[in-house]
Amino acid sequence: MKIKPFKLMPKVPAWQGYIAKTAKPIFTSEQCKMIIDVGHQCKQEEAKLSSDSHKGHDDTKKRITTISWILFDKLPQMYTVIENQLSNVNLNHFMFDGIKITEPAQFTVYPEGGFYDWHIDLSAYGHTGQQPIRKISMTCLLSDPSEFSGGDLLFSDVSEYNPTPLKQGQALFFASFLRHKVTPITKGTRKSLVMWFGGTPFK
Repeated sequence: MKIKPFKLMPKVPAWQGYIAKTAKPIFTSEQCKMIIDVGHQCKQEEAKLSSDSHKGHDDTKKRITTISWILFDKLPQMYTVIENQLSNVNLNHFMFDGIKITEPAQFTVYPEGGFYDWHIDLSAYGHTGQQPIRKISMTCLLSDPSEFSGGDLLFSDVSEYNPTPLKQGQALFFASFLRHKVTPITKGTRKSLVMWFGGTPFK
């Protein structure tokens, strides 16, 4: 399948706090479907919690999702779009040091009943002192919102962003230290693209 070039958004508006949502979708409906197809073609697995504090615990009490990893060579144009969005939003909003793509994109599927309880994204790197640490997280909705109910992305410290509904192809960037969760899916399936961007440790 020939991949059409993505159209880059020129600017991401700044929102209050450590959250920035793109003004318009960064991917078209067709591009979202293509990403979904590639995500399903990659090896899928039940999501596991990476934090040491959860070892030995029943992960399904904290999270029910299926994930796969979309590497750069699978969709390089997708990574180009995201990298441009990241550069723009960090320059105009976060202004964090040394931000870059440090991990592959995660294709995430929340089935009916799927959820992800309260957590922060720093845990995978922040407790080890390794560099780079996660500093900015991104979620991009790939599903049409009419295809599912529930699945709201909530933040515990930013009340005006509860919930944060997204259009298909629209992305939300937020500081990785913000506590957040995805509420249970009550109908249908929610598919999204998740990425984390690293940088030098916070001072």
